[in-house]
Amino acid sequence: MGKPTGFLEFNRELPADRSPLARTADWGEFHDHMPEPKLREQGGRCMDCGVPFCHTGQLISGMASGCPINNLIPEWNDLVYRGLWQEALERLHKTNNFPEFTGRVCPAPCEGSCVLGISSPPVTIKNIECSIIDHGWENGWVKPEPPAVRTGKKVAVVGSGPAGLSAAAQLNKAGHRVLVFERADRPGGLLMYGIPNMKLDKNEVVLRRIKLMEQEGIKFVCNVEVGKDVTSKQLMDEFDAVVLCTGATKPRDLPIEGRSLKGVHFAMEFLHANTKALLDQHKNGNFITAEGKDVIVIGGGDTGTDCVGTAMRHGCKSLVQVEILPKPPLERAKDNPWPEWPKTYKLDYGQEEAKAKFGDDPRIYLTTATKFEDDGKGNVKAVHLVNIEWTKNDKGQFIPKNIPGTERVVPAQLVLLAMGFLGPEQPLLDALGVERDPRSNVKAEHGKFQTSLPNVFAAGDCRRGQSLVVWAFNEGRGAARECDRYLMGKTELA
Repeated sequence: MGKPTGFLEFNRELPADRSPLARTADWGEFHDHMPEPKLREQGGRCMDCGVPFCHTGQLISGMASGCPINNLIPEWNDLVYRGLWQEALERLHKTNNFPEFTGRVCPAPCEGSCVLGISSPPVTIKNIECSIIDHGWENGWVKPEPPAVRTGKKVAVVGSGPAGLSAAAQLNKAGHRVLVFERADRPGGLLMYGIPNMKLDKNEVVLRRIKLMEQEGIKFVCNVEVGKDVTSKQLMDEFDAVVLCTGATKPRDLPIEGRSLKGVHFAMEFLHANTKALLDQHKNGNFITAEGKDVIVIGGGDTGTDCVGTAMRHGCKSLVQVEILPKPPLERAKDNPWPEWPKTYKLDYGQEEAKAKFGDDPRIYLTTATKFEDDGKGNVKAVHLVNIEWTKNDKGQFIPKNIPGTERVVPAQLVLLAMGFLGPEQPLLDALGVERDPRSNVKAEHGKFQTSLPNVFAAGDCRRGQSLVVWAFNEGRGAARECDRYLMGKTELA
């Protein structure tokens, strides 16, 4: 413990964000950097608790509590306070293959379960984590570490998102030859095309790490869809083992009147095309623009926020975000105690930007859409909304019920559906013949990750359903460990 009285002496401080209006003029990351003395003070706030819930990584009430990859948080907080940045990086890399990703996009369940957070603002764990790895890259401490010995085994990883990258990194570390298949034109999956650039820079952060992985011996094959360009038989014949990390990419739809109108899109159609156009320097000309349009985002969560932030950078005319759930309280409710994830109201970066331009939080709660209105030419021109209340049905389940008299019509030339995902796409799973669970996910026990086929493993959202990036990293590492055990009879992977 670096400073026993640090939590009493130092207040929680985060680096300043760039001005909400100024940052919507570009696609650069919106956080500024914090000076090293301030970062060390923030590390000194950590109490090095006897029972550090911050790195427990468990589910409580269905939500993550503590770090799912079990980062050794008190240890590297102490090292940062002492100014031992390289040692802090070594400690961080013991559990986390990609701290530059989690330090930017993870919602930080570690902070939600920080013991200091019971009575005071929690330690700025996420920012310290990001600062450690950024120091590492800036000082040349992050270098390729190819394995000293190769096992002669070949493993195919299907999907290069968070789970796929962590599985590939660990399997390569064990000495196996790893080939990662990605159907998009660039590796990274969700990290590349699902999270916009202002939140996670693609060239400076994502591709930088992927290039290092290539230097370590991992091969990425893009523009190849397994099940079409490479058959499931080829996959099984040519590799000693397969790790499925395809994600849960089947979006939840809203099948109401007018759904087929032009201008109504799934969120990932919007986000993927935007990032691709940005990376291609708009040479492909194929993206969905919000410029000058009234935009409705239906659904909350990170994806909804990313749609808001992207529409703001396009220069939308107006923006409304529709949430079917009630507005969260400002402080923890009695039925949401520590160390559960705190379900409290906050302005994320996208809503902050919309408020700065339009004067208010764009979210409207306890509301749903009932119809998309046609302009007479096959384009959406408005969305019909109604307030709802949550009532119990005859089975005791809570269901939304429309409130008569609250109907209204809101103009919209672009509607983005960000209501989550239903599970993995099924054709490849059908072709392989792996068993599915009742939710259509690949059936494989957490901790073992082995499917109904002995040499096929599954990790991430395709196994557990839509979840946090950090859970995907947890599962990718776990699947790699069990795959290595299957191939070699034992494993030294954590």
